Amino acid sequence: MNEKLDARTKWSYCIGATGRDAAYALVSMYLILYVQYTMNLTSAQFAVISTAMVVCMVWDAVNDLLMGIIIENTHFKMGKFKPWILIGCISNAIVIVCLFTIRPSGWGFVGFYSLFYLLWGMTYTMNDIAYWGVLPSLSSDPHTRDSLVTIMSIFVCIGQFSVAGVVPVVIAGNAVNAYRVVAMIVALALVGFQMLTAFGIKEKPRKEQIEKLSLKDMYRIFARNDQLVAAGIASIFFNITCNILIIFGVNFFYIEYGYSESGNLVFYFTVMYGLGMLISQASYASLAKHFSREKILRVCFIALLAGYASFMGFGYILPKNVILLNAVGFIIFFFQGLMNLAIIVMINNTIEYDEARFHERHDSVISAVRSFSVKLAGGINQGLSTLVLIISGIYARSQAISALEIEVNKGSLTSESALVEANKVIAEITASQALLFRVGIVLIPVLALIASYIIIRKKYHIDEGEYTRLITQKQKTKSG
Repeated sequence: MNEKLDARTKWSYCIGATGRDAAYALVSMYLILYVQYTMNLTSAQFAVISTAMVVCMVWDAVNDLLMGIIIENTHFKMGKFKPWILIGCISNAIVIVCLFTIRPSGWGFVGFYSLFYLLWGMTYTMNDIAYWGVLPSLSSDPHTRDSLVTIMSIFVCIGQFSVAGVVPVVIAGNAVNAYRVVAMIVALALVGFQMLTAFGIKEKPRKEQIEKLSLKDMYRIFARNDQLVAAGIASIFFNITCNILIIFGVNFFYIEYGYSESGNLVFYFTVMYGLGMLISQASYASLAKHFSREKILRVCFIALLAGYASFMGFGYILPKNVILLNAVGFIIFFFQGLMNLAIIVMINNTIEYDEARFHERHDSVISAVRSFSVKLAGGINQGLSTLVLIISGIYARSQAISALEIEVNKGSLTSESALVEANKVIAEITASQALLFRVGIVLIPVLALIASYIIIRKKYHIDEGEYTRLITQKQKTKSG
């Protein structure tokens, strides 16, 4: 089980995450805000866009699984994963630039956005499934795998933080042009970093399959792997927990602190996000050596409940203090990072579980479940967040700010004047609207977290001892 990775493969794979996750963060965190605060759309048009996003994400989740089959059946000279890493990153970069640059009006924008959001999901899937599919194929050794996941996740955080921290600072008062420039920079980073991965890693030789996988085979692989089903469903609920705060975050700061002042405050909160995720990612491998995964998950669950309870009470029961808010954010993001890595390892471990029982290995298909859960959770979150924004009345208020940003882009209004007027719009949000919005931020992730943890405790049984037994059994089968 002592498998050594060459340094070039290890670092080319891990560093490559920087650009791809910067690109994913830009779209997942800020694309809907770009629409909300720079486009003049009715509530009906915004609802249709959100519905289209939900449909696209659900399709994209299914497409992740189909892409897993395509990769399993790939026989390119360049390898099993590398061609799709390259094709996906280049096409995805082009779509990202289009999404933040092309601006038809009204229903024309609704149609354009729906089509290109679909294309974004499909092109990202090509890259995403191939990139994550490489991970379990590099090593079956649990310590090597934990170390690789940890290092790679650090660069994931760097990529996400570079976007999450910069965008809120530069957009207010010049949002249309700022989003366009950021999109171009991020698209170039996506291609550059993923080319490093594609040309830097060495894929291991594999035993080619005699028969190609079909949809029926994929269903069979999932149906027989009860541990994969449990980990996959738990991952869906957990990603609902993680993503909803990201979706609502900027709106929360606008409501609490005003439009012009929120940029720097969001940056500080994003620093907590970066630090929390980075420290959790860097410490996971070490913690996994000293504590069981079950104990890590239990501590994460309790800490996250306490974190969200504190967030709910911020400004109501607890003082409206920025330092306190950042401390609460750090707690939430740190323990989300730990729990996320634990669930990724759980999904990857079901590959050996399936191989030990049925003597077949399907890295790409099983690894696609992680991406499937992220995309499906994203679709659910998009629908829920749109409902909260419209029902609370926050979306109607944001459209007044959007009209100001459009005037700035036309040159008929200065940034300074737009910021003053935008703050007046925010001041008109009522206490009941703000409270309803806050309940949405907290209640949705807490319920999803509870569901995820219960499923893991009741249905997932591959602990450290069982995984060691599976690897030993697999090695005996090969040597026999």
